[in-house]
Amino acid sequence: MTDSAQPGGALQPVRVAVIGMGWMGRVHAQAYTRVPHHYPQGPARPVLVAVADDVPGRAAEFADRFGAERAYTDWRDVLTDDDIDAVSVTVPNFLHREIGTAVLEAGKHLWIEKPVGLTADDARAVDEAARSRDLVTAVGFNYRNAPAVEAARTMIADGAIGTVTHARFRFFSDYAAHPDGALTWRYQRARGGNGVLGDLGSHGVDLVRFLLGDIDSLVADAAIFIPERSEPSGATSGHQLATGGVRGTVENEDYVGAQLRLVSGARCVLEASRIAVGEPNSYGFEIHGTTGMIRWDYRRMGELETSLGATFQDQPVSTVYVGPGSGDFAAFQPGSANPMGYDDLKVIEAQRFMRSIVTGTPEGATAADAVRSARALDAMTESIAAGCWVTL
Repeated sequence: MTDSAQPGGALQPVRVAVIGMGWMGRVHAQAYTRVPHHYPQGPARPVLVAVADDVPGRAAEFADRFGAERAYTDWRDVLTDDDIDAVSVTVPNFLHREIGTAVLEAGKHLWIEKPVGLTADDARAVDEAARSRDLVTAVGFNYRNAPAVEAARTMIADGAIGTVTHARFRFFSDYAAHPDGALTWRYQRARGGNGVLGDLGSHGVDLVRFLLGDIDSLVADAAIFIPERSEPSGATSGHQLATGGVRGTVENEDYVGAQLRLVSGARCVLEASRIAVGEPNSYGFEIHGTTGMIRWDYRRMGELETSLGATFQDQPVSTVYVGPGSGDFAAFQPGSANPMGYDDLKVIEAQRFMRSIVTGTPEGATAADAVRSARALDAMTESIAAGCWVTL
């Protein structure tokens, strides 16, 4: 697709499908439907044609809710549907490589959730499948889409805080803090991979790279703090509780802490936890430079705390409310201090995916970014096992 509009000025339709209709599948479906509301100038208008899920009744329910024409119980039916241009894949991690590469081999563009498989080899297979067919990929590293994060990136690149010296990135959540949390695929190494490393650590690595550049080497430690959970009695969605069932072993990490040496020479601490009581969705960073500091908290998405100047000692910190001049803020709110939310970041992601398809120029996080993130996660896994620094 190369033309940005059809005759008469209508936005070019891009026919899309979603495979996997759990919570994230719903987020993707909603994002597609909201794109023309926030981006009336296009260049594309996603049209949700089909949804697929193997849980009985789930696909039909979501097809009815979102007005999709077709509901499939077998994701392979999406691949043979010639009416579909692009596909969202929002299934568990162990299925990312199989379904992601199959979508691309069928000639359809791909929006896939992070971390894109269980290892860097999985992410690389998806990236290579896209490159060999000249197809567009998008990956769900949504936190880089926050206007405040994009503003911070510009400030750092412009030297507003001088040369970056050291930073701290945290991705703390409590979704697994309850000991009765169901033993879903997320806690099994063969299906959920390396636990919190892939789930939240992947976001952290992507933000480090997006803001500060590539990682040179790292050392990491990890732990499992809740070693057993109850198996659920049926299909699950989200982070459900399960009590009284058969107890099974948690096989992957609850917590990871890593020290990073960046190519730039800066030092960085990255922590991620899924069992952080009192810290629901506590994501953010603090970046120090030779003349200043920038701090961001996801839970105050539209704010940046900054310390800028040249006094060094006792330098004050100010709160900046980002507004229409930052990132895609103007597509959602008319003025600063009006809040945006998580789903808005996915709308930005969907729009950039659509624009990439129409223009042929990648925009936003791609499978190549997933490969780089996964390399760092593999290095952390190696470091944890060997107890030493690992060079990427």
